[in-house]
Amino acid sequence: MDQSQLSRYLPLTCTGHSRPVTHLSFSNIYENGSYLMISACKDGAPMLRDGVTGDWIGTFTGHKGAVWSARFSADAELAITASADFTAKVWDTNSGSVIASYGHNHIVRTAAFVPSYSQTQFCVTAGNEKKIRIWDLNREESAPAIMEWVGAEGTIKSALWVEQSVIITAGDDKCMKWWDLRTSDKLVDSVTLDGPISQMEERKGIVTVAAGCAVYTFDALDRTPVKKQALDYNASTVSIHPSRKKFATGSTNDTWVRIHDFSTGAVLDTLKGHHGPVHSISYSPDGQLCASGGEDGTIRLWKSETGAYGLWK
Repeated sequence: MDQSQLSRYLPLTCTGHSRPVTHLSFSNIYENGSYLMISACKDGAPMLRDGVTGDWIGTFTGHKGAVWSARFSADAELAITASADFTAKVWDTNSGSVIASYGHNHIVRTAAFVPSYSQTQFCVTAGNEKKIRIWDLNREESAPAIMEWVGAEGTIKSALWVEQSVIITAGDDKCMKWWDLRTSDKLVDSVTLDGPISQMEERKGIVTVAAGCAVYTFDALDRTPVKKQALDYNASTVSIHPSRKKFATGSTNDTWVRIHDFSTGAVLDTLKGHHGPVHSISYSPDGQLCASGGEDGTIRLWKSETGAYGLWK
């Protein structure tokens, strides 16, 4: 069975959100092969789901505005969300309770934990203030950020903490920037891409980003470009398969998920099912499925590999 035949599998549709889904993230894989998925949504109610089946586990209640991003800690014991209510909140994924709520002076668009299992207490936030802040969960919730600096000329829409001291940011100014917390001025490199950047993804040391009519991949730490893929449409989100043999994109100009060959850029498959633009794409950590979140308020899980998996028997 070739890649195009995978579209014959009906996607699993996850409902429950009442407004556009803005961001999707998966946890790392547990020893038993399971993993979690978290969704951010303009309805202000991020949701936790079983990553394999899409089954609803719980809703994090507490935000008073749209949620723009949601991510797990390395051990998935915590989740962090960034919201239009001027806060970033840290949640206990087992109880659903708020552990910390960090106030800002404007909309928070992105947040992430340090990737180290031993230093989960540190997180980064950024957004419309154009500032980057580092927070320590071990301090009082009302305490200021332990680091803060202006990081862009436009709204920062995505921040990745890719190594103990290295953070990558990107946004409306079309720039990807690498920051090293060990250096005095912190900025160590930057690159200007073809268009504004709304989301980035890091997987196994490779950062993937969609900007304008192109998809870029970079080595996360040495900052060297790996590949630039020119597209004939404007991509708003991208995710690379763990095998690095293909990547998936979404666009705000249509309702499709496109699967591309990583080597050639050729379209391998076009997945149709959303009833509005696709705002977020993410492959599962095992590569067995691809999740998409759309303007229609749904999450769709698409079969990515052949054979029985999850609810596809």
